[in-house]
Order: sequence, then C-alpha cells, then structure tokens
Amino acid sequence: MDIFNLTASDPSTFILMGISGLEPAHVWISIPFATFYIIGLLGNFMVLFVVGKEETLHKPMYLLLCMLALTEIGTSTSIMPKALYIFWFNLKGITVGGCLTQMFFLHAGSMMHSAVLLTMAFDRYVAICNPLRYTTILTNSQIAKLGLVGLLRAVLFILPLPLLLSRLPFCANHVIPHTYCDHMAVAKMSCGDITINRTYGFVTAFVVMGLDLMLIALSYILIIRAVLRISSKTDYQKALNTCTAHLCVMLMSYPVGLFSTMIHRIGEGIAPHVHIILANLYPLIPLMLNPIVYGVKNKELRGKVGKYIYRMCSHWDP
Repeated sequence: MDIFNLTASDPSTFILMGISGLEPAHVWISIPFATFYIIGLLGNFMVLFVVGKEETLHKPMYLLLCMLALTEIGTSTSIMPKALYIFWFNLKGITVGGCLTQMFFLHAGSMMHSAVLLTMAFDRYVAICNPLRYTTILTNSQIAKLGLVGLLRAVLFILPLPLLLSRLPFCANHVIPHTYCDHMAVAKMSCGDITINRTYGFVTAFVVMGLDLMLIALSYILIIRAVLRISSKTDYQKALNTCTAHLCVMLMSYPVGLFSTMIHRIGEGIAPHVHIILANLYPLIPLMLNPIVYGVKNKELRGKVGKYIYRMCSHWDP
C-alpha cells in the first residue's frame, strides 16, 4: 500500500524503495537493523555520559572516543530512522532537499569518522614511540583542534556532492533502489551527464580516505618498529594491547565502506539486495561494536561504566 500515493513523476519527491527484491521481508529485516541501532545508541551515549561525568577520564584518548561516538551516532542516525520508516510503514517518499541533506550528513560523517581514526592512530603512535612527551604533544586542546580540522575537511570535501547533484536533470525517474540517499545511487537516476559527479566522488573517497589509510599504516609501521625494540615482555604486551582496540575498529569500518563504494562502479554483477544490506550495516556495525570493543579492552573505562550501571540498577531495585 502506498500511503502517500507517490508517483515517480513528482518533481519534488524521490522514492526510496528499500531493499529491492526483498520487500515482503522488510519487517523481518528491520528487526536486526533496529536492534543494532538501539544497542549502538545506548552504548555510545553511555560512553559520552561516563566520560563527561568523570573528570579522571578527561584525557585525549577518551576525548577521541567521544568524538568517535558522536560521528557514529550522527552517521547512523542520518539513515536509520528513514530506513525503519520504509520497513515498518512503507513511508518511501523523501523530498529532494531532504535527500540531499541526508546524503551530506551521511558522507560527511563517514569522512569525519576516518579523520578520528587517523587521529587515534597518531595518539597511539605518540603514546608508544614518544611516551615521555605524550602529555605535551597531545593535550585536550590539541585534540579539539584536530577534531575541528577533521570536521572542516569533511564539510569542504562533501558539500560539493549535493551541490553538483542539485544541478542535474532527473526527468521522470525519481525512484531510488535503496534505503537512503547515497551519492551514486541518486546520481545514477539522472538523465544528464554524471561524469563530474562520478569522478569527484571517486577522487574524494580514494584520495582523502586513501591518504588517511596511508598515514594510519605509516603510524603502525613506526609503532611496530618501536615495539620490536622493547626488551621487557610485559611492556611489549602492554604496547601491543593499546593498539588492539583501534585495529579492531578500523577492521570494522574501512573494508565494508570501501567495498560499498566500489560496488557502485565495478560491481554490476552483485545482487542489489546484497549491496543495500551491506551499505546499511556499514554504519551500524561500528556503532554497536565500538563501545563494546573499547569497554572490553580499556580497564579504566570498563570500571567507570560498571560503576554507573551498578548505580542505576541499585536505584531501580525495589
């Protein structure tokens, strides 16, 4: 049933079709997506709350965790509410302005996420390779400045995407076979020349994020070189342990994101529903698992979170 009686010829509205080919199963598909989203929000808001309340956690590493949590909340929230509306209520219509706004926040959030991961790699490099100067090199104000640079970079590089799309003619085709307004999914609907859009999107994804990955790799090469020089087995294991959580986060973030980007350009043989499901999982998996990873690996954070959970449980205990 089409609640809004939308047509593909309505010039002011795009129609998001959800997961093509799996429309009868939308309600069932929504269950894991909604579960991941809710768990992720609870976990990340708990991290933000605990770090904000505990002055002992007002350190660069925990400020970076808060920045990571905020970018993940923002990125996933830019797409999941609309996706769930499609799954549950068949609310497929989205205005052109709303579509371009959603696209901006989604891709800007992804680029900001990459910038935070790069800053975290630099944080680990300084902590292991130059520990005596860590407190002077990475202060809270320095972390805030690096975060602001990452935010400005994301805005400046992503803002041209919706601006370029807004100049394209869309003729009669306003149907997007997706759950959200991804840049290339929208561009492919146009009956005009999308060469500039395709090229700019490709360059942005692989030059900017590729540069981030190269710098992260360089950081870890220097870290590994420093770790191999450590003679004490205890210090050796401690140094490696400080990097484990960050490596897990990167493995959960970059591969799926790069795979999703490549499918639009070279993955014509891949089933559309596989691509759409992966594209929806891309922001959800890090959102849900990152607080768990850092909670398990970081004893200080785990203890503080446990304290507040115990307090809340005691408060509600009759």
